Amino acid sequence: MEGSWVSLLPFLVVIPIAILSKQVQPGLFVGLILGSYLIQPNLFGGIKTLLTYLVDNLVKTNNIRIIIFLYVFAGLISLTKLTGGLKGFVNLVGRQVKTERTAMMLIWFSTIGTFNNPNFRIVTIAPIMKLLKLRLPISTHKLGFVIEVTSNPVVVLVPVATAFVGYMVSLTGTALQLVGVDDAPYSVYIRSIPFNFFSLVIIGIGIYYSFFKEFTSDALDREAEDLDARLEEENLQKCLQAYQKETPSKPWNLLLPLSVVLTGTLFLSWWDGRTQASSFFDAFIRADALGVMLEALFITLILSLIFFLVQGFSIGKLVTQFIDGGNELVSVIIMLALVWALSAVSEDLGFSNYIASNLIGWIPPTFIAPVVFVFGSLLAYFIGSSWGAWGLLMPLAVTLAHQTGSSIILVIGAVFASGTFGAFASPLSDNTVTLCAILDLPVMDYARSKLKPSLIAAGITTVLFGIASLFM
Repeated sequence: MEGSWVSLLPFLVVIPIAILSKQVQPGLFVGLILGSYLIQPNLFGGIKTLLTYLVDNLVKTNNIRIIIFLYVFAGLISLTKLTGGLKGFVNLVGRQVKTERTAMMLIWFSTIGTFNNPNFRIVTIAPIMKLLKLRLPISTHKLGFVIEVTSNPVVVLVPVATAFVGYMVSLTGTALQLVGVDDAPYSVYIRSIPFNFFSLVIIGIGIYYSFFKEFTSDALDREAEDLDARLEEENLQKCLQAYQKETPSKPWNLLLPLSVVLTGTLFLSWWDGRTQASSFFDAFIRADALGVMLEALFITLILSLIFFLVQGFSIGKLVTQFIDGGNELVSVIIMLALVWALSAVSEDLGFSNYIASNLIGWIPPTFIAPVVFVFGSLLAYFIGSSWGAWGLLMPLAVTLAHQTGSSIILVIGAVFASGTFGAFASPLSDNTVTLCAILDLPVMDYARSKLKPSLIAAGITTVLFGIASLFM
């Protein structure tokens, strides 16, 4: 559909309603209803259109994979809680993690084994830090911020064995082919990594907040956390003795499943891509990353169930605990379904075409990279998806760079940086929603608390792209 200002309306209603309701889902639902009726403006047509977009986007291969992965992994982590894995690990590291600084070091250090997918990292480390927080006076907002800084911004900088690499290389190759550039897509992608300035800057800011500055944005946040902490402490005291008696302390019940998931993902990534690859590292690029992660996860689940049954845990308790753990992320799954449907509705209304024809066409050639970053960041913020923003913006940005003689490498870096900003800063991001669900944080409050450092990083990034444009 030809883009018009009407295509902006569904996204424009999301944020105000979310702020007023302090819940993201109502805003997304209203935006989806509005978009559906704009496409099919009659009494029942809008509802039918809404359901069509919800169902069609839920059953897309990658989307349903993400949902299954989140549910199953949350269930697996819940099993490690029942069998004493989480408690054992917290007791193990608790001997060393006695201060906020060492807790922050644990978060950063844990990226070594969880760098392959942002949601995988969040679902792995957030429950551990949530338990450690009961022993340490750490702001929950700060925990969430540092976990997120070490998630999406780190993953996009890793050139092998992540869920992002294949998609990023594919987008790069498609855009290069569109303008007739014959350079190897993976080589171009590798050369663009140093120009993902937002990732580099926000990681630096994350280190600053981790070790040198308090994160909580204002006294109200602190008071709210103190109140939550008091209520949590009261509830904890009621069940702590029972928990200590009934739950064993077995760190291997967490460490072994996580080790199997990680090694299995790496091995299966190589195994899946080896037949089409020209080298060892090329196999990781050609692998179906989300598919092999699901395979590794289900293998781990089966082996873990056998491991837990051998230890004497009943199958009934294991099944119930697994389902309860997965159900904790149902709110995330609903959120993702609404985000995907809303993005599809807005795209069919001509959202990206309107942005392209009215907001980017006038860019001076010298400043294509910084302006692409700014507009890409706005786009990514409103749709809450780095992948969505990259897919919408990459062909346009590379075409503009090619036609004006600007640096294609720099512009590709700007596209990836803008998507990273949106996935990090937006309250609609699946990373943000997943993290808030695990840490029991209100999505909008948490999103506001990280907006200031996100905008500071975006401002610095824009300046860096402006400077780089003068020399490339």
